[in-house]
Formats: sequence, C-alpha cells, structure tokens
Amino acid sequence: MEGNLNALTTVFTEFYYWVTVVFMFLIHVGFCMYEVGASRARNHMHTLMKNIMIIPLVTVTFFFFGWWIYWAFPNFYIFGGAIDFEAAASYTPWSPNMGTNLDDRITGVFWAAFLLFSWTAASIVSGSVIERIRSSALWVHAVLIGSVFWIIDAAWGWHWDGWMVKLLGYHDAYASGVIHAIAGGYALGVIMVLGPRIGKFAPDGTPRDIPPQNPWMLTIGIFLIYTGFWGFYAACNVPIISPEVIDGQIVGATWTATNIYLAPTTLSAITFNFLMSLSGGLMAAYVVSKGDAFWTFSGGLAGIITASAGNDLYHPIQAMIVGAIGVVIVYKLHFWVERKFKLDDAVGAVAVHGYSGVVGLIIAGFVLWGAPSSPYEGYATISPWGQAIGAFIMFFVLGFAPAWIVSKLQAAAGVLRIPEEVELQGLDYAEHHAYEDAKAEIIAADKAALAQKL
Repeated sequence: MEGNLNALTTVFTEFYYWVTVVFMFLIHVGFCMYEVGASRARNHMHTLMKNIMIIPLVTVTFFFFGWWIYWAFPNFYIFGGAIDFEAAASYTPWSPNMGTNLDDRITGVFWAAFLLFSWTAASIVSGSVIERIRSSALWVHAVLIGSVFWIIDAAWGWHWDGWMVKLLGYHDAYASGVIHAIAGGYALGVIMVLGPRIGKFAPDGTPRDIPPQNPWMLTIGIFLIYTGFWGFYAACNVPIISPEVIDGQIVGATWTATNIYLAPTTLSAITFNFLMSLSGGLMAAYVVSKGDAFWTFSGGLAGIITASAGNDLYHPIQAMIVGAIGVVIVYKLHFWVERKFKLDDAVGAVAVHGYSGVVGLIIAGFVLWGAPSSPYEGYATISPWGQAIGAFIMFFVLGFAPAWIVSKLQAAAGVLRIPEEVELQGLDYAEHHAYEDAKAEIIAADKAALAQKL
C-alpha cells in the first residue's frame, strides 16, 4: 500500500466488509431458528443439522470454484461470449490472493461477503423442503445453488461488466433477482418433484395449515434475518472508491461509495429505503393476511426483497409502495399455486423470495424506465423488457430448471425423499436415534445410581 491515504482506504474497506460478513452471519442463525420454529418437534435436530452442514459444504466449494466463476463468467453465455480465464486467474484456490498475505487485504473479506450470499441462497431452498427431504439430497442442492448457479447469475447480472447489465440494462442493486428470485425458483423446482408433507392436503385436495411448532423461535428468527439483511444491503455496496479507479466514469472528483455496478450511492440512502420497504411490506401483509402473524412477519421480508432491485434509486416513499404492492401480489400468488398445483412450500420461501424477486425486478423496470443501469457509457438503460428477461433467466433458467432436473435424477435413484415410515416417525429419531438411545441409557444409569444412594 503506497501512501497513508491509500492505506487508510484499504484498511477501512477491509474492516467494512468484515463487519458486513458478521452481520450477515445472523441471517443464517435466523434461518436456523426460523426453520426449527416452523418444523415439528420430531424433526428439530434434523432441521438444524442440514442447515449447519450447509456452512462447510458451500464454503469449501465456493473457495475451490465458486469465486472463480464470478470473475470468469461475466460475458460467457449461451449465445456467445467467452470465459475470462485471465481475469479469474487471481481467484483460483492456488492464487496468492486466496491466502494469507499483506499485499491483498480485500479479497478475503470480499470473498466472504459473497460466500454469505451463497449460504443465504442455500438456506432459502432448505426452508421450503423441511420434514421430508434427505439431508444428503439437500446438501447436493446447497452446493449447486450456492457455488454454481447463483454465482453464475451474479456474474451475468451483478457484475459491472456482466452481459445482462450491458445488453439488457438489467439493474438489481440489492439482489431481488440475483439471490432471491433464483433461490425461490430453485426451491420451486425441488418441491415440485419432492412432493408435499404427509397430511398437508386433505383427500379432496384442500390444503391444510400446519402451524409453526414454536412461534416464538420463528419470530426471533425472522428478526435476526431482518438484522442480517441490513448487513446484506451494506455488503452490496463498495464503501469508498476513487473516480480514476473506474476510468473516470463517476461524475465528480470526490471519493464515494458505490453500488455493485460502481454507480455512486450512500449508506444513508439505503437506510431510508430498507426501513421504508420493510414497513410497507409489514403493513400490507398484515392487511392482506387479516392479521396472520406468520405472514405478517414474512411480509416484511417480502417487502424488502421486492424493493431491493431499485432501492439504490427509489425515493423512500416509492420503496414503501413497491414493497407493499409486491407483498399483496406474492401472498395471493402463493395460495393460488398451492391450491392449483398441490405444492407444499413449508415456510413460503418460494413466495417470499422467488415471487417477490421476480415482481420486484419487473416493477423496477417500469418505475425506473430509462434510468442508467450503470455509470458506464454504452450500456443499455433500465427497461421493463430487460428486467422481465432478467427475471426469467434468474427464476427459471438458472433456478427452476436445474433444480427440477437434479431432483428428478435424485428421485429416480431413490435418494431424494425419506421413506413414509421415517417421515411419520420423525427424522430426529430416524437419523439421530443412536444419540437419543445413548442419552436414554445415561438418564437410566443416573436414576439407578440415585436410587442406590437413597
């Protein structure tokens, strides 16, 4: 690092991303609590275990190839382009940048920020399939969504040089589509093959409500997700950058924070819009669900996700209205899909993340029509058709389609869903019975020893 100003900027940026990673870790804590609160007691340990194991599996695979994909694939797509091996060379697992050194203080924390996005994508899928999927099957999907498919869409639509940004004018500053639409679409592909939980639908096809086992834990979980999501928003920004770093494309001479596309923004702006979209979502969900607690809490998250695509450019009142509109649409759509196709999305993840992401992208296309997608000259501007095509790519091409294909292969091999008798008995006993038996033996021995003393 040359000069005190550059040194301070580098250390500040390093610490900034480190703090956002710690905040985003709360998202995973929240998902664990949320899913345990939503599942029945006989499946709690299984629910926790499949979420915990997402951490090492996605982390290791993201280190070995996921991070490389982001830098290699911005302009590689089905109709042309090429893999950028030169740009990605610094992000191979054997590169000096991917290890401890004093010359590169940024790669590790920036990699970690994207890694936490990967965990989030995998956890979204995890929630929709609780109580009936084999752990091993879920872990395969976690690696695919976390270290392959979402990072491809990030390279395409969440990279300053991504082909979707340049050619479609795709704009998704805080990941309505890049994380949430793809994860929701992926979850839909899995549950379409996986099938509903036993007892979810009556013999005549009427869906039955399976209420949360522990509403308190579920509520605390969603609040931790809100908190982590705030860190998520901050991690989507570059905290400070000089205009010359990006070839003078930023107007003005002062150093500034930027969004992921390197367009100037501020933490103040996203704080306004984060809280207003959260509030719009909560109020709309309370009204449309007639005060249902589960959907009210989830509606806050859906409101943020719907507004996220344009929350760097919206006015706070726009963010509130967009969040509220999105919640009404996705709430109605969730129950229509459930009745029509007999799909069991246990925590509403497809709706809250997937449908909200798609709706948010399309709304942004209309509200921000004609605005620059990026500060770089020659890039397409934001438009309804560019956002709609982007939403289709995120939800169906990179989300639903691969999930459905892999799930079909797993089902054909008999490794997707647990047997019916195991589901009725509970996954905790079936997969962790040795632990339970040992615990029972210890308790019995303690009782016998106490009886001898008495």
